[in-house]
Amino acid sequence: TTAATTTTTISTMGKPDVSTTAAWKALEVHYEATKDVTMKDQFAADADRFKKFSMKFEDILFDFSKNRINEETMELLYKLAEQQDVTGMAKEMFSGVKINSTEGRAVLHVALRNQSNTPIMVDGEDVMPAVNETLARIKVFTESVRSGEWKGQTGKSIEAIVNIGIGGSDLGPVMVC
Repeated sequence: TTAATTTTTISTMGKPDVSTTAAWKALEVHYEATKDVTMKDQFAADADRFKKFSMKFEDILFDFSKNRINEETMELLYKLAEQQDVTGMAKEMFSGVKINSTEGRAVLHVALRNQSNTPIMVDGEDVMPAVNETLARIKVFTESVRSGEWKGQTGKSIEAIVNIGIGGSDLGPVMVC
């Protein structure tokens, strides 16, 4: 005989796995009901589709009209976000609360983008001075690589960078390069 193992997935803030929620189940039912509707059909049925599902912010266009969504999809997604308290989780993230449940730590990528330099407190300490110092060091290093001042092992300027990474660990070097 084999032993049965039951695993309960817990996400941040003690919530059950999102895929077990009523809002998620409603989205699954909605998907089944709309999965065969084509983009062509959606644009033909609604002349204002682009206007309804796009917005512009400065010179950036967010165009969701060419995604397989409709007004009901958006309502269901809003309900899921509300049920999961996305707003509350975002506030906790920006406040330095340890919401990374798998690693038991704060998610500090927000500190890297904190242009207002508002303090982000983790365990009673503002992490922004350390973040600013690290960003300044990265800037000096990357500028010296780009200018050719920084030399590689052979004494020559670095002309190519090989970045090995995945997921979040890949994004930082890509952004710097």
